[in-house]
Amino acid sequence: MATAVFAAVPVAVAQPACENKVSPPPPVDASEEPAPGEQPPRPLEVPESPIGGERLGECGLVLPPNAPALPDGITAKSWLLADLDSGAVLAGLDPHGRQRPASVIKVLLAMVVAKELAPNATVAATPEDIAQECTCVGLRNGAEYTVEQMLQALVMASGNDVAHALARRLGGVPSAIRKMNALAAELGALDTRAVTPSGLDAPGTSTSAYDVALIFREAMKYPDFVKAVVTQRIDFPAANGSGTVPIVNDNRLLTTYQGALGGKSGFTDDAQHTYVGAAARNGKRLVVVLLRGQPQPVRIIDQAARLLDYGFSLETAASANPVGRLVEGAPQAKKKTTEPRPTPTSAGVGEVANTEPDATAQKATAMQTAFGNVGGPITAVAGLGLVLAFVMYLRNRRAKAARAARAARAAATNQPNT
Repeated sequence: MATAVFAAVPVAVAQPACENKVSPPPPVDASEEPAPGEQPPRPLEVPESPIGGERLGECGLVLPPNAPALPDGITAKSWLLADLDSGAVLAGLDPHGRQRPASVIKVLLAMVVAKELAPNATVAATPEDIAQECTCVGLRNGAEYTVEQMLQALVMASGNDVAHALARRLGGVPSAIRKMNALAAELGALDTRAVTPSGLDAPGTSTSAYDVALIFREAMKYPDFVKAVVTQRIDFPAANGSGTVPIVNDNRLLTTYQGALGGKSGFTDDAQHTYVGAAARNGKRLVVVLLRGQPQPVRIIDQAARLLDYGFSLETAASANPVGRLVEGAPQAKKKTTEPRPTPTSAGVGEVANTEPDATAQKATAMQTAFGNVGGPITAVAGLGLVLAFVMYLRNRRAKAARAARAARAAATNQPNT
């Protein structure tokens, strides 16, 4: 059906109702029930204009003009293809539709870790880490691990115990969640709200295919993350304290898809199957995201491979006419317009003058207001005073001259001076 309808169609087709514009679909179990006495979080605000371009707000297929037929077997309810370098969005399905991330949210956690923690810093495991709902790597209570070891285990084996331990190292789980969400907002991933560091379902969890691509693209700028995501195997300290155990990267495309650059998969009952990954071919690097997919009749990683092939087949034409863009940061809020203020003259050559209304500037403004508004009348009065003083000066000189003349005449005639 998709092939018949969307092959080589240059115009937008009728869009279905955007069921997930505001929130992911209802949960299938009790994992997102709020704690007793608590209310579920409100859905995230939907931006007035879709981030990355108007077409990305469509909730059906979003394809460039004259796009070839889609591959068969794509089950994801939301997916996206984009150029990892230019940020051009090549194609997608419900790009901003809100879904659950499952473990692909660990990419966001890994980025916060790479930003804040040194690779040789250590993390001691606790019983709380070990008690996390697994998938788990297998930590030993009290054992110390380097951040590098934990970051690799987080990305390669999707350890929920490791995610919890790293979150504690970031100042505690609530602090780590705040940092993850702050970073998502900073990047422009406004459909995303992390509620757990691991991606386990919880009330309010949300993301989108667009956001996952945006986050993965940014994460690929961090060498520590890139090292972890492309590593196929490491030796990790054994949980029993004796020797090491192998951890193998669970991203099967890393060894089966030519040019694979790494990726991350996830699954929960509510999120279903999720995946984000990238690959390179002929000098081009693409990122693919699939959310809420089913592994039948085609495995999710094979669906990702088919979409990557599709993306490379249309990459040149679509890059020249993309359906949208991965933004380089959140759109800035509109600033309130104010009356222009003169630039302070205290700035030196080549310096930017400080235009903030500090105490000194406020005093100067007050002085200017007090005297600038009445400066004209004061100047006029002062000028009139000077004229009157000059007139009085001339009158005094004339009076003195007249008295002197009378005195001279009186002396000449011996008459008194009257």
